[in-house]
Amino acid sequence: MKFDINKSIQILERTPSVIEEFLTGLDDEWLCSNEGADTWSPFDVIGHLIEGEKTDWIPRMQIILSKSPDKKFVPFDRFKQFNDNKSKAISELLLEFHQLRRDNIEILKSTTIDEHTLGMTGIHPEFGHITLKQLLATWVTHDLAHILQISRVMAKQYKEEIGPWTKYFSVFAK
Repeated sequence: MKFDINKSIQILERTPSVIEEFLTGLDDEWLCSNEGADTWSPFDVIGHLIEGEKTDWIPRMQIILSKSPDKKFVPFDRFKQFNDNKSKAISELLLEFHQLRRDNIEILKSTTIDEHTLGMTGIHPEFGHITLKQLLATWVTHDLAHILQISRVMAKQYKEEIGPWTKYFSVFAK
């Protein structure tokens, strides 16, 4: 599929509701379990998504679209959620994510995005020059990948419980 801002917004708008519906009311065992050392629980993923809303997608879009000659992105802290969210409840995180995403979608919708602006670039600390199109497509992919991650982590909690059926689920192949 070729990038389309309207199709992208369809996913970006739905992500908070999808995750909220999936996780609200679940026991902590579902929310706080992970896949082992140095892996993330669904709780951790929500914190990571919040940090992206605050410091990644829209701020980087604004850098790309700015008239400033300095187009360098501030490095994104992929692990900030581990310090920021220790004392928060999942309900707080879900509400914060929902509100931040709603605000960011409004900014995105109010921004003129056309072929010219999609080709404008910023400077990623690791990848160098990236286009606005790549940034926005990555935002959508990031959402979908983390929805998949949440499902995978949760499915693995029953890996030992399903016995021989593990061979039928690709989620256990890794």
